[in-house]
Formats: sequence, structure tokens, C-alpha cells
Amino acid sequence: MSVLVGKKAPSFTTTAVQENRIIENFSLSQYQGKYILLFFYPLDFTFVCPTELHAFNEKLDEFAQRDVQLIGASTDSHFSHLAWLNTPVAEGGISGVKYPIIADKTADIARDFDVLVEDAGIAYRGLFLIDREGTVRHQVVNDLPLGRSVDEALRIVDALQYTEKYGEVCPANWNKGDTAMKPDSDGLKDFFGEK
Repeated sequence: MSVLVGKKAPSFTTTAVQENRIIENFSLSQYQGKYILLFFYPLDFTFVCPTELHAFNEKLDEFAQRDVQLIGASTDSHFSHLAWLNTPVAEGGISGVKYPIIADKTADIARDFDVLVEDAGIAYRGLFLIDREGTVRHQVVNDLPLGRSVDEALRIVDALQYTEKYGEVCPANWNKGDTAMKPDSDGLKDFFGEK
């Protein structure tokens, strides 16, 4: 698996669906200057996937407060995305999801982000936090049956934004409001001295 952290996010232009609208020529570059949380999921009309899409949607305001654009992606077509968006939640649909979902029918985007399960033509549950300059700052990839923690994604956004603002580093299990530390040996001593 490729590590994309520290590298520019692969560029792409594709079709997306957002709230029953088809968006032609959708690209990451249109969000230059914003943080982007791009997450891949295996397939529309499956089981773990709608739980994740709804969980991200439930925290949409929290991501927006942090200037983060959520983008979902799978190797399904935009027609499949539209049908899934028009399916009620009680029937396994994602009705009400408001962020864009990109169509990666050729699987080129999943391949470029190195989350493609080649023999199945679907993506692992990859998640990529991209900063305002287009650089990948965090990535995590789960196997197909393992759903993600949206709260952990928010925590990572908070940690990145904290380090950018204050120049300090965030230790293990750091949460917004916790003590961070200076990135030197004195900072480490100070951090452990507070325990």
C-alpha cells in the first residue's frame, strides 16, 4: 500500500451526485483552500456503508465549523448513487445525505489512492485528510467489514488544525482542549512532568 501522507493528493475529475443533483467535472481542486475529508466505501446498497454515510452526515455541521469539505467515493456509477439517495433510510438507503458522492466507475481514483481491491473492483474503506494546500496529512484504510469512527476523523482534523495554529504537537489520545506539547525534548519533559 502506498503512503500518501506528505504528498499531494492525486487529482481527478469525475461525476458526482449531491442531494439529487448530478455534478459534472467534479474535482478536488475546486476546494482549494479548504480542508477535505475524502472517504472511500465499497459499494452502494450494502450494509456497513450506509451506516458510515449517515454517521458522516450527522456530523456535517461539525466538519463545516472546521472548514472541512466531506466527499464520499465508491466505484459505483452516479446513477447508482442517485438511486441510493432516493431510497429511504428504513430500506437501507441514504436519503438525506447532503455532501457530494463521487462516481469512480473506472476505479482510477481508488487505484490512484491505492485503496482498490483489484479483483473485486471495489474500494477498501480509505479515509484521507487533505489540507488547504492539497497535501494528504492523514490516511487510514479499513478492511471491508470494519466501519470507521467519525469521531476519530473529527479528532484528527482538530489535531491537524491545532498543530498548524500553535506549532505544538498532539500526543497520543489528544482531544481538543487537552494539553499539547512543544516538539522538543523540553516539551516532552514538560508534558510528562504534568502527569
